[in-house]
Amino acid sequence: MNQHRITPLTESGLLAALTVVLALAAVYLPIVGVVAALIWALPIIVLVVRHGMRWGIMAVVVSGIIMALLIEPMLSLRMVISFAPTGLALGYGFRKGWSGTKTFGVAITASLVGKLAALGLLFAITAVNPLSMEVDVVKDSFNTAFQVYEDMGIDASALQQSKQEIQNGMNMLALLLPLVVVMMGLVDTVIGYMVGSRVLRRIGTPVAEFPPFAEWRLPQFFLYLFGFALVGLYWGGTRDIQLLYQAALNANMLAIFAGLIQGLSLAHCIMRHYRLSGMIRGIIYLLIVMNGFLTQLVAMTGLIDMLFDYRRRFAARSKK
Repeated sequence: MNQHRITPLTESGLLAALTVVLALAAVYLPIVGVVAALIWALPIIVLVVRHGMRWGIMAVVVSGIIMALLIEPMLSLRMVISFAPTGLALGYGFRKGWSGTKTFGVAITASLVGKLAALGLLFAITAVNPLSMEVDVVKDSFNTAFQVYEDMGIDASALQQSKQEIQNGMNMLALLLPLVVVMMGLVDTVIGYMVGSRVLRRIGTPVAEFPPFAEWRLPQFFLYLFGFALVGLYWGGTRDIQLLYQAALNANMLAIFAGLIQGLSLAHCIMRHYRLSGMIRGIIYLLIVMNGFLTQLVAMTGLIDMLFDYRRRFAARSKK
């Protein structure tokens, strides 16, 4: 019985075509497009793992050219620059058999470099800061909506109060846009890692597993970052140094987010030790996320855990 093996050229062509289909869905489909954009790099991951980096890069170039012909050159270029580095890095890490932590670290670095390069390209062409452009569009939309409400005769004082609250939120969002870029890179990498590793296992390719959530330990760097960010917030706020204040605010929020992840991992470890049911754990997680005080408490606990490692102390006490 004859067996026909798919050649790298054929498979790269098929996977490149799949990336084009996902790109078209990302651009033209309202809701499904978001999912398509997030998994756009999946064919690249599979191709790099199966045939190497050279074929992955070739597929990226070919799919980028086809996307430019079918969609719009600049939009296609930005999409390729934003998402391709993540897929290439994940595929390379999976192919080399790196640990889950190393693969994820390299991939998120590549993702952030890609996002920043895409923003830099947009700034170089339009001479408009891309980090503030989207906020300006949202502000204009809200101003138009409020104008319609005023024409309808709605109470002016209530509208003014709502407008002020939204304005404050937009100002805060404008300050946190660098953090938004970091979170975009994180989401892109997490989804690429989770979906990519699952698909590779389904097709028979072994992939190093990520450490269990109860064993996650983030570096102490985030604790020190939190401390320096507090100093930066004080100096930037009291001396009206806007750039320092914005940088410190973003660093502070990033450190708190890292502390929250570490704190949830610690809580998961403790709840697993006491054999709490999945439903009870789910309720506790929901309470932590929905309650601002609990969220901050868990985040601060996580930051301190980076230094003192409560899990090691807890395990040592349990053995006695």
